[in-house]
Amino acid sequence: MSEENVSHAVWVEKYRPQTFDEVKGQQKIVERIRSFVEQKNIPHLLFSGPAGVGKTTLSLVIAKELYGENYHDHVLELNASDERGIDVVRTKVKDFARTKSIDTVPFKIIYLDECDALTKEAQQALRRTMENYTTTTRFILSCNYSSKIIDPIQSRCTVFRFQPLSKEDIFAMVEEVSQTEGLSLGDGAKEAIYEVTQGDGRRTKNLMQSCAAISETTTEEVVYSLSSIARPKEILDILKFAKTKKFHEARKLLLDTMLKNGLSGLDIIKQLQREIWNLDIEDKHKVK
Repeated sequence: MSEENVSHAVWVEKYRPQTFDEVKGQQKIVERIRSFVEQKNIPHLLFSGPAGVGKTTLSLVIAKELYGENYHDHVLELNASDERGIDVVRTKVKDFARTKSIDTVPFKIIYLDECDALTKEAQQALRRTMENYTTTTRFILSCNYSSKIIDPIQSRCTVFRFQPLSKEDIFAMVEEVSQTEGLSLGDGAKEAIYEVTQGDGRRTKNLMQSCAAISETTTEEVVYSLSSIARPKEILDILKFAKTKKFHEARKLLLDTMLKNGLSGLDIIKQLQREIWNLDIEDKHKVK
């Protein structure tokens, strides 16, 4: 890898989409947002969904499409999990919201990441701010769980629910990065990366960067060794032993797998839940 790509921040920025056409997945959401931006009139937006699926990326693309290269002057970006109290809403947010935009776009944007971490009091203050400064400011709120956002805020926003990226999207991302960086992919590497990341685009890039740092060829073996999860086949073997009532064999393989991969009980349970659906038994037994 070249010197300029060693930094994680450089790596992330290098592959962050700059336009709507470059955003992976979420095509229905992207098309609706694009129509808002073309009219230069967006409502307050609430992006909800798991980590690494494009919520922050799409917010930055909106800003770049609206304001061009000088988008930083018109966007306030805050992480609500770091600054979660009411004072942040009363000072930083309100001070930025009350000043008018001097651009051709008649409003500025406040992007609040992880806003489900805001206290209820802070959310009430935010609700009033959204109401009072709607002519000069648009809010883009991002969260993992929209149920943690109070109803008055949800009713003021257009809500978009993001899904994990599909296998095709992750494969396309892996191909793009490997071609640009000149990385070699071994057999099963793409499948292993998807299995580990489960549709998380950010984790996909992080994992590829780690693999590239320790090996010239990204193989299935390298992916699993860096991801600290068990191979799906090992988990399936544990379940097959349990299915055939071979308790001691199942327990021994389970403990060996946990120790070898440094897994916690919660990690192994999550993988067991996922692999149960690949077990050759009736669906009602899988649910049970």
